[in-house]
Amino acid sequence: MNIVLNNPVLYVVDYPSVGAIEVIDKRRARGAFLEGETALRFRRELDDAMARSDDDDEVDFDLNLDGFDGLLMQPAIYQ
Repeated sequence: MNIVLNNPVLYVVDYPSVGAIEVIDKRRARGAFLEGETALRFRRELDDAMARSDDDDEVDFDLNLDGFDGLLMQPAIYQ
């Protein structure tokens, strides 16, 4: 398990041993566990967004999450 990103907008954890990635949109308190091609696509888009920004807190994640919004349906509960 590797925490890829944890900023005010997004929390992303990579599970390389199972080929999956967990994504939580903190603004909407929704998340998803992505596997297979969907996880690979998300990783590519996140890498591209992060490469275009010098600061992880300022990355434009609206653009990145638009294609995955329908998958982020699991309520995220913070304790």
